[in-house]
Amino acid sequence: MSDQVTPAASGVRPYAVAGAPLLCDARDHGLTGDGTSNDQPALAALVDRLGDAYAADGRARVIYCPPGVYAIRDAGTVWRSGVSLMGAGPGATRFLLSNDANRAQPVPLAFYTAREHGASPDRPLAYCTFADFEIDGSGVASAEYDPLAKGLGLQYVNGGLFRNLFIHHTAATGLGCDFLQDTLVQAVRVLECGRMDNGLEMGGAGIGIGVGGWGPVERLTVANCVAVGNATNGIFLEMQNSDRPPPRGIRIVGCHAEGNRFGISDWGVDGLIVTGCTMVGNLEAGFQVSAKGTTGIPGKGGLLTDCLIDGNLRDGVSIGNTAGPYTVRGNRISGNGRYGYHHQDLGDSDQPAAEEIVIESNDIWGNSLDGIRFDRPLRDAVIINNRIRNNGRQCAPAAMGGGESVRYTENHLVDQGANWPADGHRGKVLRVGSRYAVVAANDATSLTLAPNRPGIDTSWSADTPPPKTPYELPAAPAGRGGITINAASDSVTIRGNLIRDTSSGTQLSGIWITERGSCINCRVVENDLDGNRTAIRADTPAVGGHWAGNHGDQ
Repeated sequence: MSDQVTPAASGVRPYAVAGAPLLCDARDHGLTGDGTSNDQPALAALVDRLGDAYAADGRARVIYCPPGVYAIRDAGTVWRSGVSLMGAGPGATRFLLSNDANRAQPVPLAFYTAREHGASPDRPLAYCTFADFEIDGSGVASAEYDPLAKGLGLQYVNGGLFRNLFIHHTAATGLGCDFLQDTLVQAVRVLECGRMDNGLEMGGAGIGIGVGGWGPVERLTVANCVAVGNATNGIFLEMQNSDRPPPRGIRIVGCHAEGNRFGISDWGVDGLIVTGCTMVGNLEAGFQVSAKGTTGIPGKGGLLTDCLIDGNLRDGVSIGNTAGPYTVRGNRISGNGRYGYHHQDLGDSDQPAAEEIVIESNDIWGNSLDGIRFDRPLRDAVIINNRIRNNGRQCAPAAMGGGESVRYTENHLVDQGANWPADGHRGKVLRVGSRYAVVAANDATSLTLAPNRPGIDTSWSADTPPPKTPYELPAAPAGRGGITINAASDSVTIRGNLIRDTSSGTQLSGIWITERGSCINCRVVENDLDGNRTAIRADTPAVGGHWAGNHGDQ
C-alpha cells in the first residue's frame, strides 16, 4: 500500500488522473450489492485505486453505493486518504459484515491503524467522509473477544466527517476511531454493539474515541448521536498516551444514551463539554468520569450542563478518581437507582482529594438513595443553588415471599399478596435461591427488573425462576440524605440549596455528615432544609467554618 499522503494545495492538479473519476458508482466498479456476492475485494481494489489517484493529483474521490446489501466477508478494507464512502441512507445502503471462512479475522468495514498500517500525525487519513449507510456486524464472531471487530476502526483522521450512519450488532465497538482532528461525528446511531464483550473487556462501546494523538488540542465534536443497548459505554472518550497531555477541544452535544452499561463517559479528556444530552436507563451510570481507560488517566476540567439524567440503574452522575476540577451545572438528575450525584473512590484509595468540584443549579430529585453523596475526599468544592428533594426512595423494608401468589417472567416478579411502596425497592438486588436480578422499579405488587446486561432480554443471572419459588429483598439503608458527606471535606461551600422532603418522608436528612465523613473549615449557609426528618445530622461534629442561616435547622 502506498503512503497516506496529503498533497499540498499548490500541488492539486486541475484535471483528475486518467481512469480515476472523482465520483464513482460502486456498481460500475465490481460491487454488486446483491447480498450474496462478496463485495469486499472489489471495494478494496477501488479504494486503493482512488487512493493512489488522490496521492497523485490531490483531488479527493467519492464512492457512491446505491441501494443494496453489500456483503463484506472475511477481510476488512484498509482505507486511504482522499477516499469517501457514501450511500443512499441507512436501510437503503447496507454493509453486511461476516467472517464465516475465518473466525480469527475481525472484519471491520474500514480500518487504518498505527500498528497495522503506520498511521500517525504525519500519515493521517485526510479528506474522508463516511455518510448515509448502515453497517450490520451481526455476522462477525470469534472464539474470543477481538477489539478490532468494529464497524469502523480508523486512527489519525484529519478533517473527517461521519454522518447519518446506523451501526449495529458489531462484535466490538461500533464506531471505534481514535485521534480525530478537525472531525465531526454527527447523527450516528449505534445499537447493541460490543455483543461479544462480557463487560470485562476494553471496548465494546457504541461510539468509542481514543484521544491524545495530536497534542494538547483535538478539535472534535460528537453531535446528535444515539447510542442504545451497547455493552459498555454508549459514547466515551479514552486517553491513549500516558506520556502526553490530555487534549482540550472536544464536545458532545445533543446526544442520547440509553440502556448501555454507562451512558457517556470521560476517561481522560481535559475540559470535555457535554451539553444538552439525554442519559436514561443505563445499567451503571448515566454520566461517568473515571480512570478506567487503558492509561489510567481520568478526565478533568469538564463541564456537564443542561442534560437529562434519569432512571439509570445505579448512579445518575458518577465522578471517580479525578483530581478535579469538574463542573456539573443545570442538569435534571432524577429517578436513579442509587445516588443522583456520586463522588466515589473507584479502587485507588491513595488518590489525593479532588479539588474545585462545582455542583450548581441542578434539579436532583426522586433518586433511590442520597441526592448527592461524597465517598472521596474533597477540597474547595462548591455546592450551590441546587434543588435537592424527595430522594431516598429506596425506603421499603426487607421483604420475602413465595407460594401461590408469586410468579415470574424474564423481566418481572409479581406477588399478589404484597403491598409495597412505589419504587421502595428500586435499586435493590432481588434474590431467588441462587439467582439474582436488580429492581428497576416497582408498584404495590410487582417488581420490574433491569436487564442482566445490555442487549439481552432477560434480567436474571440464570434461568427464569418457576412460579411459587421463594424470594427475598434486603432492607432499606438506615440513612438517606439530600447531601451526604462520607469522606474528609476541607473548605467546602454548601450555599443556597433547597434540600427538602415535601411529602414522601424518604429523604431522612437534609445534610448528613457520617461517622466516616468530616467537615473542616466548611461554609454551610442559607440552605432551606425544611421537611426533612433531620435538617443537619452530624455523626462527626464539624470543625471550624461557618454554619448560619439554614432554614429548618433547629
